[in-house]
Amino acid sequence: MPVEPGGDFVDKAGNGMSDWINTVSRDHVERGMRGRFTQANHGKPNMLRRMAKGDWIVFYSPKTVYPDGEPLQAFTAIGRVADDEPYQAEMSPDFQPWRRNVDFLECAETPIRPLLEQLDFIEDPARWGYKFRFGVFKISDHDFDVIRSAMTGAAAQGTTVSP
Repeated sequence: MPVEPGGDFVDKAGNGMSDWINTVSRDHVERGMRGRFTQANHGKPNMLRRMAKGDWIVFYSPKTVYPDGEPLQAFTAIGRVADDEPYQAEMSPDFQPWRRNVDFLECAETPIRPLLEQLDFIEDPARWGYKFRFGVFKISDHDFDVIRSAMTGAAAQGTTVSP
């Protein structure tokens, strides 16, 4: 389902929507883009349950590959929650992670360092990576717009990626 401004979702001015960051290695982001889903906190449902259809998610990748990849420190994808509730997927008999369906935007991988001074969620520039230890966290509309603009070249585009 394409993401279009003014579609089925409450717009940013009407709120009811939230903006999130999900901290995920680039290889896992790419897997999610191909499958049009996201997972969070190693497949746990808690943060996914807090998200609502229409919420935006920015994906931050500290590394290229989990767990031992090269450092990346970049925003790697943006998407919009496309379903009403989390669901479980069966990866193996021992691992059934919780997921949300996501419509991804076309965007460019963007290093975080040039954006640090513009992001309100960075409370201490000397320890800017601390917040990402939480895995998933809410960000302000301002921070979302800064990141989205850097990744897409425009703050209000509504096109999706075709993985």
